[in-house]
Order: sequence, then C-alpha cells, then structure tokens
Amino acid sequence: MRATVIHGPNDIRVEEVPDAAVRASTDAVVRVVLACICGSDLWAYRGVAKRQPGQRIGHEFLGVVEATGAEVSSVRVGDLVVAPFVWSDGVCDFCREGLQTSCPHGGFWGEPGSDGGQGEAVRVPYADGTLVKLPAEAAGDERLLTAMLALSDVMSTGHHAALAARVRTGATVAVVGDGAVGLCGVLAAKRLGAEQIIALGRHTARTDIARSFGATDVVAERGEAAVAAVKELTKGQGAHAVLEAVGTEESMRTAISIARDGGAVGYVGVPHGGSAGVDIGQMFGRNVALGGGVAPARAYIPELLADVLDGSIDPAPVFDRSVTLDQVPDGYRAMDERTALKVRITF
Repeated sequence: MRATVIHGPNDIRVEEVPDAAVRASTDAVVRVVLACICGSDLWAYRGVAKRQPGQRIGHEFLGVVEATGAEVSSVRVGDLVVAPFVWSDGVCDFCREGLQTSCPHGGFWGEPGSDGGQGEAVRVPYADGTLVKLPAEAAGDERLLTAMLALSDVMSTGHHAALAARVRTGATVAVVGDGAVGLCGVLAAKRLGAEQIIALGRHTARTDIARSFGATDVVAERGEAAVAAVKELTKGQGAHAVLEAVGTEESMRTAISIARDGGAVGYVGVPHGGSAGVDIGQMFGRNVALGGGVAPARAYIPELLADVLDGSIDPAPVFDRSVTLDQVPDGYRAMDERTALKVRITF
C-alpha cells in the first residue's frame, strides 16, 4: 500500500509501505476515505520535532473497516468509523476516567512501528477502545464526512481548550490563534454558550471563518497591543476564558495577560520552549487558573458527533484545500507557507 512518510525537514514523500494488517486479536484495519494534515505535523516538517527518516506521519483519518481481530466486537467489516488521534484500550483507569491520552497501552499514529493516518489503510490497535462508528448513510455526504473528520483532532481539541478554560453561558471568551484548532475553539465556545468571543488573528480569510463560527470581535494586533485591544473590548477586565491554540512563548504570555482576574486559560497549542511564557506570580496575584494539554478526543467525539449530525455545529469550513495522496507534499508546502489553513486528503 502507499502512505506518507517523512525523511527529514521539508522532505515528505509518498511511498510503498507494508500493507496494514491485523496483528493482534484486538486490531482492526481501516481503509482510509479521508485524512488531513495537521498544524502539529508542520513541527516535524520544519525539523523542530525530530522524526526518524522514513517514519510514517499523520494522525487524523476516517474510513471503512476492512478486517477485524477475533476479539473486536464494537465494529464490523464495512462499518464507517472515525479514529481519534491517539489509540487507547478503553478499559484502563485513565480511559474510564475520560483521559484516553494517558492510556498505558495507547499511542499516537505515526510513532515508530505504527501506521500513520496519511495512507491508504491503517492498522488500529485496540479497535474497541479507539474507533467510533459513524452513520453508514454519511458515506455519500462529502461535507458531512469532512465535518466528522474534524472530530478526530481539531474540533475535539478546540472543545478541550474551551472546557479547560471553563467556558460557560454568558462568558466572555478570547481565542489566541487563528489556525484550525483556534477556529474550532471559537465554534466550541459558541456551542457552550459564550456571549462575547474575541478571536485573535491577522489573516482575514481565517478571521472570516471565526466570525461565521460565532466570533463577535477580531483583534489583529499581537503582544502588548493585543492585550490592550482585548482589555478595551472587555471594559478593562479581560476575558473570563482564554483559549491558547498556538504553543509559543508569546501566545502564552498574551493568553495569561488577557485573562480576567479569576478567569482561566485553556492551553492546547503544542508547546515549544518549555514553560516559557507562564508567569506563576502574575497568575497567583490575579487568581488565573491554567488547564489543558493533549485533548482526549475519544472522550469527546460521541457528544460532538451528535451535534455535527443534527447540524448544531459544522467545523468543515476549516478545510480550505483538498489534495490526493500523490499531492500530499504539495499540501505540506501550502500549509507551511500559510497559503492553506488545513488540507484535506481524499482517497
């Protein structure tokens, strides 16, 4: 079969790899129908996050079950399914508590020895604990499939940020970052009843999506100017809830600075630079809480799926370009150059 592999910085290739196959009784094999490129994949593409030459890449996909191990009971051959970006056994203490990202038997797609999501098929360990069955009739609805693909990572991650930031009905929310996760954070905040949603971003095509998702205000400034702009929009108080979806020192400093006293910051941007940007003294004096981390997407997909199916939310607009598997290297270049927001891969 063919799949995407990374050989080094700016070196993404589509190559022949061993066929995905059932290796354990709890495995399933999923033929991929849709996949995509994530902003976090760019850290490896740019050489910031290290990868082994020839390592598989990609962690967002949905598709059709082609084979199952003897112990798999929740899905059958022919089922349409979506996978969260981490597999998990579904039965350990962490999984039962809704923190599947800490499952001792879990892992990330594309780790050495595992299949990546950007290929023709994927071996899914612990299929019962990982895969979520989708309505069969959705197979012919391209927009609905695209919206459901977003649940594998970006929509679930935006929701995680909103929960960590304690978004509630009537709250003022600020979202730092205009990538796919930040935009989905806007959608998640709206879903949870936020009254004022301030999107921080400077790319008009992206902030237009933010407005369509529920943003009431847009702040294009950065740094101290952004802090001042948010304060002006919030009567000098700041936001009850701040969603940080970038992961840099500057974005974290901004997020903490624009939080209202007694507010909370939900961080989901993959951090680069350790704890830089987190001023505990500033947070202590103003009673600002900090929560977040890797989103346990498997815990959120069922409830978010229900809202996608009934039309309450539609994250599909974050995908602004489609490529075939052969064109995946072009998709990486487009996202790296910021000429694409999020690239969908069709098979």
